[in-house]
Formats: sequence, C-alpha cells, structure tokens
Amino acid sequence: MEDARDRYIAPGCRLCREGAKLVLFVTGRCDRDCWYCPLSSGRKGVDRVFANDREVETEEDLIEEARVMSALGTGVTGGDPLLEPDRVVRFCRALKTTFGPDHQIHLYTGRAPTRDELLPLVGLVDEVRLHPPHADWGRILRTDYPRAIREARALGFAIGVEVPALPGIQGLAALLPLVDFLNINELEWGEANADGMRERGLELARPTGNAIAGSRDWARPLLGDPRTRYCTSAFKDSVQLRERLVRVARNTARPFDECTGDGTVVYGRLRPDGAVGEAVAALGLEEGEYAIEEGGLELAWWRLVEGRDTVAGEKAVVERYPNRGMIVEETPL
Repeated sequence: MEDARDRYIAPGCRLCREGAKLVLFVTGRCDRDCWYCPLSSGRKGVDRVFANDREVETEEDLIEEARVMSALGTGVTGGDPLLEPDRVVRFCRALKTTFGPDHQIHLYTGRAPTRDELLPLVGLVDEVRLHPPHADWGRILRTDYPRAIREARALGFAIGVEVPALPGIQGLAALLPLVDFLNINELEWGEANADGMRERGLELARPTGNAIAGSRDWARPLLGDPRTRYCTSAFKDSVQLRERLVRVARNTARPFDECTGDGTVVYGRLRPDGAVGEAVAALGLEEGEYAIEEGGLELAWWRLVEGRDTVAGEKAVVERYPNRGMIVEETPL
C-alpha cells in the first residue's frame, strides 16, 4: 500500500531517485546573488548550456546526451532558466518532440513567474519549482509567490518550492496549503559560497563531504508535513548521481568493459613494447574484443591478467567514469 506521504513526492523526484533525469543547465545568469548558492565559479554568471557535464550548442547535442543515459525526464536549471525563455522553449520542445509527452520536465526558477512567463511553457514543462530568496521567507505571503503558485496551478503545472535548509525556513510553512510539494535540500559547502559560510560561522557536518552541520535541525519544524521532503547531500551523491552514471555506463560500455555498481567501467590497458598488432595476435583477441586507444590496446581486464606473461609492455587495470570520463584508479600489473 502506498504511504500517504508518497502522494506528495514531486514526479521529477521519483525519476531523480532512479538516476533517470538529465540535468539541463540553460544559463549561469541570475538576477539574484544569494550567498548560499552552490553553483561553481565555472558556471556562475556564465551564459553557457550544459547537458549533464557536456557543453551543448544544438538540440541534436542535447538529444544525443539524453539518449546516452536513457533519460526519462529532464531537470531545467541554472542560474535562472527564465532569463533565457526562448532557449528553454527550444530545448524542451526538442525533448518532448523526440521522447514524447511522458518525458517529464521540471524547471527551477528564483522568480515568481507571471502568467505571461508561464504560458509558453504549457505542454513543455510539467513541473515548476520555485526558489524564493531567503530574505522573503519570513514575509512569504506578502510576496508575489502565492500569486505565481495560483497561476501556475491554473495553467496545469505541478507546482512546488525547493530551497536549501537555512535558519528561518519555518516561514515557508505558510505556503504548504498552496503547493504540491516542498523540497528542502541539505545546505552544502562549495567553492563559490565558502566565504559566505565562513562569515556566518558555519561548519561541515563531517570531515568528508560538503554538508553543513545543523541543516536538518533547521528543517525539522517542517518535516512533519507530508508535502515536505528533505534531500541530503549524501543521497544526491550516492544515489542520484550513481544511478545516472550506471545508466550511462550500461549504454556506452564496449563489449569488453565491465560495468560496476558505482557507474564506472573497468578494462585492461596494454602499451606493448612491440607492435600493437603483434600483441593482439599473442593474446588471441578477435574483432570486438579490443580497441586501440591513445596508442595502446584496451581489452577485458581479465584477458589482460590471464595473458600478462604473453606480451611485454606497460599493463594496468583501469577504472574510469563512462564515455572516456575521469580515471578513478589504475592498478599496474
């Protein structure tokens, strides 16, 4: 039987838990300067577009990245996406046209969008997530956010609020009767907000990780409401990101790559002392059982372990992120 609280989980969150949401970063521009913003200095204020970690320029680039991870939905983020409304419409239309209406799209904005701003998104964006600035939380019913929520709901959007855990968050309780959900994210330390954290005497909860001590305590007054969800930094890293990487790894792995539960791939790498073709013959490899990359031979790690005494050269078992991503570990043989 479904838990009553599950009725209030944002549809986009269900897909995030599966790692099935592509992250579409449409711009780093924002008309606010929140001290707690976790955006990296490489993206903050920069008007560039990324699909996950890949910079994209065209709709075709976006669709290719979505296919790589078998994305079932997309989260549109920034900066503030509504500062580039035409870009949002163009990319969301491409996603819906390619993958159909069931490709779930949610959009984040720090604005309290007007009906005119929301109208072009009807049929393209399914769910709107508002980020009221911290200074407005204590007076939230006297801002434009209640009006924006009512207008979004009238247009058929799922509507909610998503904010970091900060002191004074209980002021947002006044919005709970109006919204479909309230997502509270554990406050995170980042390179761009580190000075603001230090100025306020905030500290890391653990020596490893970037979660801020006290976040759950600030959120606690709202956690009893079924509309509220608390998302930890560890969950984002260990579940959402890992599951997304697993999907990419499975879709892009070569026949001889081994996919791990962490979303990495493992293979053997040989840089032979002689010709690569001679090494292929010596190891008894057939077409499809190896690749020649960066001047070396890549193959199943266990084939390299078994045949390491057959050929001379530099040998290693390599673990890396999919799609020729960052190398996690190299183990020499």
